[in-house]
Amino acid sequence: MAGNRTICTINNVDYSTIRKAMCEGARTVEELVEKTGVCTTCQGCKTEIEQILSSVCGCKEVSLKAVIDAVKNGADTVEKVGQITGAGTGEDCGRCKALIANIIELGR
Repeated sequence: MAGNRTICTINNVDYSTIRKAMCEGARTVEELVEKTGVCTTCQGCKTEIEQILSSVCGCKEVSLKAVIDAVKNGADTVEKVGQITGAGTGEDCGRCKALIANIIELGR
């Protein structure tokens, strides 16, 4: 699980802003640039953006691919995705549930 820290130091874009954009459908660096203003050139952008984009649940280390695969295989609720992948099932968390719901809604 990541704390809210600045990822893009040039444009002062934090982790929470990036995750919110993902919950609104951003799945590529280009979409994050458009939605959040990340610069893609500073060190935080270069080292962390791809990793953030590829992860859904940091608590259970569940990837975006694993969640998309679960949805493509019939998981049509956040709970079903959690049963299959473990995402969103941590005792003290669940912040990824909005992102899982968006993945189900968009199918990507």
